[in-house]
Amino acid sequence: MIVTTTDGVDGRRITAYLGLVTGEAIMGTNVFRDFFAGVRDFVGGRSGSYEKETRKAKDAAIEQMIEEAEALGADAVVGIDLDYEVIGGDNKTLLMAIANGTAVKLG
Repeated sequence: MIVTTTDGVDGRRITAYLGLVTGEAIMGTNVFRDFFAGVRDFVGGRSGSYEKETRKAKDAAIEQMIEEAEALGADAVVGIDLDYEVIGGDNKTLLMAIANGTAVKLG
């Protein structure tokens, strides 16, 4: 499966647009990770634990989107857009990643 943020695939012709496909992933965080991320925000630096969770959420959303495209018989997903959102607050923070794209057949 070809997955790209561009609106086409170099050297290939899109023969059919099969529709919008979407994948979502919501990942929970925990109080210790939130606490240490807050400390890093205060003193500066990167939060490796949040970066890892963000990557896991992105990968899960893309994988779900690909599965939806495969179910439609797609050869590729083009025009992919990734969005992230933080849900909640205090000690109940959730990270949501959403991947959207267009499933297509290639010639």
